[in-house]
Amino acid sequence: METENKRNFSIIAHVDHGKTTLSDRLLEHTQTVDTRVLTSQHLDSMDLERERGITIKSHPVTMNYKCKSGTVVQLNLMDTPGHVDFSYEVSRSLAACEGAVLLIDAAQGVEAQTVANAALAVSQDLDIIPVINKIDLPSANLELCLKQLEDILAIPAEDAILASGKSGIGIEDILEAVVSRVSKPRWNDCEQTRVLIFDSVYDAYRGAIIYIRCFSGEIKPGDGILMMSDHTRAEVKEVGVFSPHMVKTKSLRAGDVGYLVCNIKNVSEIKIGDTITNAMKPATEMLPGYQEVRPMVFSGIYPVESSDYEKLKAGLGKLQLNDAAFSYQSESSIALGFGFRCGFLGLLHMEIIQERIRREYDVEIISTYPSVVYRVEKADRETIEVDNPINLPDPSHIERILEPTIRATIHIPNEYVGDILNLIMDKRGVCHNTETLDGSRLMLECVVPLNEILIDFNDRLKSITRGYGSMDYELGDYVEAKLVRMDIMVNGDSVDAFSCIVHTDKARARGKELCERLAEIIPSHLFKIAVQAAIGGNIIARANVSAMRKDVTAKCYGGDISRKRKLLEKQKEGKRKMKNIGNVSIPPDAFIKVLKSD
Repeated sequence: METENKRNFSIIAHVDHGKTTLSDRLLEHTQTVDTRVLTSQHLDSMDLERERGITIKSHPVTMNYKCKSGTVVQLNLMDTPGHVDFSYEVSRSLAACEGAVLLIDAAQGVEAQTVANAALAVSQDLDIIPVINKIDLPSANLELCLKQLEDILAIPAEDAILASGKSGIGIEDILEAVVSRVSKPRWNDCEQTRVLIFDSVYDAYRGAIIYIRCFSGEIKPGDGILMMSDHTRAEVKEVGVFSPHMVKTKSLRAGDVGYLVCNIKNVSEIKIGDTITNAMKPATEMLPGYQEVRPMVFSGIYPVESSDYEKLKAGLGKLQLNDAAFSYQSESSIALGFGFRCGFLGLLHMEIIQERIRREYDVEIISTYPSVVYRVEKADRETIEVDNPINLPDPSHIERILEPTIRATIHIPNEYVGDILNLIMDKRGVCHNTETLDGSRLMLECVVPLNEILIDFNDRLKSITRGYGSMDYELGDYVEAKLVRMDIMVNGDSVDAFSCIVHTDKARARGKELCERLAEIIPSHLFKIAVQAAIGGNIIARANVSAMRKDVTAKCYGGDISRKRKLLEKQKEGKRKMKNIGNVSIPPDAFIKVLKSD
């Protein structure tokens, strides 16, 4: 097919605004998938995606559409995730497109992630087609959505298409708009072959399968190719397109989106955003790519049974092959044994990875308290990055500690502004700007320490606003903060799994909470156990696990009181000795209960 008759576009939106349902209707309307085999959320192949109703991995698909003029146009669609944790997936998909369908829920209007994704598309110079989705809902407010489109996104209201992915309204209008409004494939005038890598997956039989967008030239089986970033050479074994399953083709040309199989067996050798060119006639300039992903949240993952270590290691290796944003390295803990320090894009990403380990590789795991990367300036002028509280240097060697912040954009109904401002202050955040979006909604721009939003910020935001609040964020600057390492000690011994870096103002409350929770979970021993929170040599909180009681005076049937007292003193001395030499065994489920409840 001629390059002029190809269109590449993505569907972008806030989470749960109907991207996957709309893509189902597009597949149905273009007859790419037969109606009898079409399922709900057809492009979502993972069980987790179907259960949670969210898209985790972007899914490309090639459709042929006969437009009203009679011309057959090849449409390459990339369905993208909506959650802020997976914005990396969105940026990768947009780099392979010329246009984007921006979905807005008719009942909820423009949300935080809608604005962020629209800005991402504009920064990549894409043509934007606004679509008001779910217009058949009783709670739909079209007038408000069109006003927000103009006021917040600066997109003319007359450009919007009214549609419903569920009932199929406006599907043909969207397809016609993609053909007429999305630009023809760009950068195809280069004489040399230039192909962008936007994703990769691992296949046990064929090795690395690379998802590509061909910008110029042609790529076919038997070609020698060159990765421009590190000059790795390989030979093409197979190329094809997604419809939506892999279908082998003779070649891929300018404007095509598809896959490539070569003699590279390890996905770690493939860099997302790299440019592939012909080894015989290499291009001189790479395609404008995007920056490599940097994990924002770190957590230790350990097997409950130490015998599952190798199984866990193999599972993490396979997960990394299919998820370029996930990273891990080996570490060990005195309390938990051997495990791995893992990097994630956010809390949801961490939750998804942990659930996949349990389901796909049948390994029961414990995860430690999530932390972020701190910058520590030492007294000798050296600056180090710390992602594990155990690695924090002695306070006497620290000049200052810098913590990462996020720039958050929060959209909320007007009546909740006071409660949300209190939440931001509680999380040590600062609100810099408040903007009225319309008569009923506000947008807050604030800076909050990344560590503070890790656990319950989003949950509390949704709870306070009754589900109507939404948030988008991007990594901000590092700022100085009064941070300390807090250790939890059980019977005088530090348990490194519970160590965390906290702000001095919150250390006492956090320490008391952890001690009380642990005291409830640790089973009683024959002696009293002290659970303490300590900063350096100072104990800031304590809770006790009561000793098991044995009635040693039960065998005394009356007689002199001194006999009973003698037995009680003997028991007391025995307990004192036992406390000095006894070991406290913390069951694995105690770690799971404490860390899960966080």
